[in-house]
Amino acid sequence: MSSIMNGDSGRTNPLDMAAIRAKLEQARGPEYWRSLEELASTEEFDQFVQNEFRHELPRPSEVNRRDLLRLMAASFALAGLSACTKQPDEKIVPYVRAPEEFVPGKPLMFATSMPLNGFGTGVLVESHMGRPTKVEGNPEHPASLGATGIFAQASILTLYDPDRSQVVTNRGAVSNWLQFVGEMAKERADQVTRKGAGLRILTDTVTSPSFIAQMERLLAQLPGAKWIQYDPIAAARNSQAGPAQNAIYNFDAADVIVSLDSDFLGSGPGSVRYSKDFARRRRVLEGQQTMNRLYAAEPVLSITGSMADHRLPLKASQVESLARSLAQAVGAAGGNAEASGGLGGDEASKKWLAAAAGDLQEHKGRGVVVAGEWQPPAVHAVAQAINQALGNVGTTVHYAAPQHAGLSPMQSLRELVGEMNAGQVDLLIILGGNPVYDSPADLGFADAMSKVRLRVRLGLYNDETSFQCHWQIPQAHYLESWGDVRAYDGTIGIIQPLISPLYGGRTAIELIAVLAGDPDRSAHDLVREYWRSQHRQGDFDTFWRRSLHNGFIPNTGAKAGVRAVSADAKATALQAPVAAGTRDSQAAGLELVFRPDATIWDGQFTNNAWLQETPKPITKLTWDNVALLSPGTAERLGVKERDVLELKYRGRTVRAPAWISPGHADDSVTVFFGYGRSHAGKVGDGIGYNAYALWTSEEPYFGSGLEVRKTGAQVVLACTQSHHAIGKEGFGGSGRTHNRHIVRSGTFENFQKNPKFPNEEEPPPPAGLNIYPDWEYRGYAWGMSIDMNVCMGCSACVVACQAENNIPVVGKDQVVMGREMHWLRI
Repeated sequence: MSSIMNGDSGRTNPLDMAAIRAKLEQARGPEYWRSLEELASTEEFDQFVQNEFRHELPRPSEVNRRDLLRLMAASFALAGLSACTKQPDEKIVPYVRAPEEFVPGKPLMFATSMPLNGFGTGVLVESHMGRPTKVEGNPEHPASLGATGIFAQASILTLYDPDRSQVVTNRGAVSNWLQFVGEMAKERADQVTRKGAGLRILTDTVTSPSFIAQMERLLAQLPGAKWIQYDPIAAARNSQAGPAQNAIYNFDAADVIVSLDSDFLGSGPGSVRYSKDFARRRRVLEGQQTMNRLYAAEPVLSITGSMADHRLPLKASQVESLARSLAQAVGAAGGNAEASGGLGGDEASKKWLAAAAGDLQEHKGRGVVVAGEWQPPAVHAVAQAINQALGNVGTTVHYAAPQHAGLSPMQSLRELVGEMNAGQVDLLIILGGNPVYDSPADLGFADAMSKVRLRVRLGLYNDETSFQCHWQIPQAHYLESWGDVRAYDGTIGIIQPLISPLYGGRTAIELIAVLAGDPDRSAHDLVREYWRSQHRQGDFDTFWRRSLHNGFIPNTGAKAGVRAVSADAKATALQAPVAAGTRDSQAAGLELVFRPDATIWDGQFTNNAWLQETPKPITKLTWDNVALLSPGTAERLGVKERDVLELKYRGRTVRAPAWISPGHADDSVTVFFGYGRSHAGKVGDGIGYNAYALWTSEEPYFGSGLEVRKTGAQVVLACTQSHHAIGKEGFGGSGRTHNRHIVRSGTFENFQKNPKFPNEEEPPPPAGLNIYPDWEYRGYAWGMSIDMNVCMGCSACVVACQAENNIPVVGKDQVVMGREMHWLRI
């Protein structure tokens, strides 16, 4: 069955890219279009517009009822568990200035922090009669300022997910916490005699001060034990010995921003705050004299790239050459005139480079260069050198020590795999994460782990890693937990529970207490006593209550004012002007780029139906991941959208559907993590392909030598981009509703000359033209307008609306038919 027959606007023939380019060149002024199909006016698109809502609903069946329960189980739990929940036993503090008596039906707000890949974002959680129902940003937390992202908004659904791990299991059989504690007591006695020589503890990235202190005490008792931190995002960020500094940006102070493959608005620990700061300089008001300007160079169109005033599609391997050419142009360390050869002499690159370099030099001390976390350390070092040379350090950016305890996750994981293969690991404790699924394919983590005598897992789900462990302990959701976590800037947030663990979940700090021989201590006691030991001035109870009320401890962020680039960074910047991989990529054919998925991230949200159905910010795809490539590359390879491609890389092969993305770099293919799960849950199992199967520890960012082969197959993909489109004839054949120029745009100079210019493009219709009388508004009138100069299309509002109203999901098949139920659509 073709994709057209399934209600999809897909095409069966390759687009005529030459005709599309000619059409764009002939356009007068900006052209706005939903898709390449609409721009090309293809026959398939016209047919789709005419038939979009003509599918008859299928007759109800048992399969459909099962699908309903599969997709809606967590939403049902969210809506109906008020009588089945209880609040934590310990004292929690609501986020109100003067606590009032509990009133049934009146919500209370509590401050806490949501950890993601080790870093926290301050949030306020709405609670109805002891049941958390909604997450918002904490307006006083410096990493939030009242805003949130899609993962915080959707985290409430994960809390009520019935697919979560619900019971302690031992080798597949139901057990309990006391039996686990008993076995760990025996294991501890054995490890004490061996000084921990066979003990390895694997966690995801940790910034929690109380957990770090607990680990330090345990390692002091068992000096032969080792603590390894790994998650795929941190592994890419710190895969090699790079600058031992954490860059903290002040985008509200920057007039000129240069992004070197950095999606600082869409991802990363500081993206929520950075979005607020960036938007502050984009919110144009009458009489305003300045606005920031953004330059972006990247291989795949990102949220940050979509906001750029000047954007350059560039292969990921060429970003270092661009960075060194930029350094050469502004007179910074790491620059080299020969580096521009790595750009291939492209005229667009030269123009972008000249404009960015000139703008940065004109705004010394008020510009900033940002290197992406999926770029190698050399790019970060050169960016630091440029910021230092232009006087940006201390104003728009400052550098501080890393917030996390581990420095090289990839190298540490590689050493752990070697030790497991060598039989040196007797007891492996895995706290969080999912390394069996998301570790690099070349390490063979699962095979190595199978050689460990006893494997213990604390996990939120019975996932791929839990499936291969002897003990599985249900992990508490952050809304059920006591703890602490640092934000991107070092601010310490306190995590307090809003509800007792629904499934008896435990926290990582409790498991470490068991290993330390102190199994009776609760997470609340461990966290509170740690902070009692750290608080040496004033009354501790007052400090603790204020910290719970605010959700964070003030003045704990990284100290600003670091003005010198580290010696390691300077040495890295002065190395060979162009890395070998950058030079070789010009002759190596296609390049493979790895990225986390925009809505599923690294795979930890695969079973969240809200996020599965949220259209991804750029492609507007749902319920799948794809292989992105540029129109030019697709044309050269003869690839159509939805063609199933065989991707062969470093001796490994996966099959992925193709998706053509304007703005993508040529000769490059981007794949996305998070899909292809086998033990995600009823929602996430079997969706998409597993990009980790191609990922290697040696080249975690990108690599050359990708081979692409068409398989001849096609798949149906659920994309909302062309839904509710209006054809050339408009509604009713009048043609009036097509190309109405509903988007008004201009330059900042135009706005300064005439702030009312958008209203003059299309004057209002003459009075009396409408057959209906004007409505007379009395009192308040509701309305909504979106400032497109500020909106980044991150979809946080889409998920927030779904969470607020518990809007159901409909599944991939219904999205294909245009029946998604989001109230907000971007």
